[in-house]
Amino acid sequence: MASFAPTPLPALLIMLPLAAMLLAFLFRRHAGIIGFITAMLVFGLALALAFSQSAALQYPVGGWEAPLGIVLYVDGLSMFMLLMTALVGLAVSGYALSYFRTASAQQRSFWPLWLGLWGALNGLFLSADIFNLYVTLELLGLSAVALAALSGGADALHGAMRYLLVSLLGSLLYLLGVTLLYHTAGSVDIAILAERINGQPASLAALGLISAGLLLKTALFPFHFWLPPAHASAASPVSALLSALVVKGSFYILLRLWLELFSPLDGSGAVATLLGLLGALAVLWGSLQALRQTRLKLLIAYSTVAQLGYLFLGFPLAASFGPQVWNAVLYLALSHALAKAAMFMAAGNMMRFGGHDRIADLDRVVQRLPLSVAAFGIAGVSILGLPPSGGFIGKWLLLEAAVAAGQWAWVAVILLGGVLS
Repeated sequence: MASFAPTPLPALLIMLPLAAMLLAFLFRRHAGIIGFITAMLVFGLALALAFSQSAALQYPVGGWEAPLGIVLYVDGLSMFMLLMTALVGLAVSGYALSYFRTASAQQRSFWPLWLGLWGALNGLFLSADIFNLYVTLELLGLSAVALAALSGGADALHGAMRYLLVSLLGSLLYLLGVTLLYHTAGSVDIAILAERINGQPASLAALGLISAGLLLKTALFPFHFWLPPAHASAASPVSALLSALVVKGSFYILLRLWLELFSPLDGSGAVATLLGLLGALAVLWGSLQALRQTRLKLLIAYSTVAQLGYLFLGFPLAASFGPQVWNAVLYLALSHALAKAAMFMAAGNMMRFGGHDRIADLDRVVQRLPLSVAAFGIAGVSILGLPPSGGFIGKWLLLEAAVAAGQWAWVAVILLGGVLS
């Protein structure tokens, strides 16, 4: 049973970025300083909440409890995602402060959008009902689309428009699923839904609609077609945010709803197996496409498609091995977020120096930008899954679970994906 939070820290984690977003919009000349100070404050608040939390916490906004009011909920999973977002957000904010120094127009637009996206992410991780998850998911998607279009030009607008249409379609499917669940159970609170829904056709249809919408937003194969164009034309700090954090938001919702609501409905394990199969195809297809790329940012983008596939291998493995598999999945999510943010930021430095991201013509970068190349290489070691990186620990735990469960097909996918990486 969750206890009530004695402090408004959960609400502050949402309100602070949103308030800073308004300040950055009003005082655009100082938007960078406002954004970076906010990043440090949010990081500190996330740490304070983590150290003050010994069990799951509820914070009823305005004193109204569910189902009448909005309740913010903090447990181990949401706290993990809040800390991961705060860490990556602080790093990207520091990088963006320097990256946009000579591009004032982009800088003044980047900070309000990024802070709004951060507030939406924190709200998503703290939401305790499926409709609030929809609202935060929409805010997250609209902010991400605007950021993807920030660099201007035909390619950026084309990639952002494709992203917008996919995001709206995913949101529509998710909302249809929410409507079915509300019609079936008479509530949108996750804890109440867990007590009321069963295997009736409406619940199963909601499972399919919500999962399809979230898979679109997570860019899982074969719904990944929007992600590489959005990365290729976006500014490097934006690419880091899209790859490290934005796609993790929709994955978090899918994982949360799977653990709380949908796993008991999948009695035969067919849905879990399907998600694992799509994850395996993402690992192989994304890796093969990354090998074919001649541009650095596209290579990293397709690598993101591949690495996201590993997260979905946890669904069938958890069904056959046990819930401890999710520890491996979360470890992989953290290592991927850190590594991909580092790779895109290093790639941004290389593009600033060379004026392009053509891999064959980046030979001078090795001599002139040794720190950027070293950071890129260390992040690549984690993506490869080589010891002693975080990627190695996560993939080793996943491999260990697959071997213990006797799931040799998933073992082959994990090993082959590592070789292709």
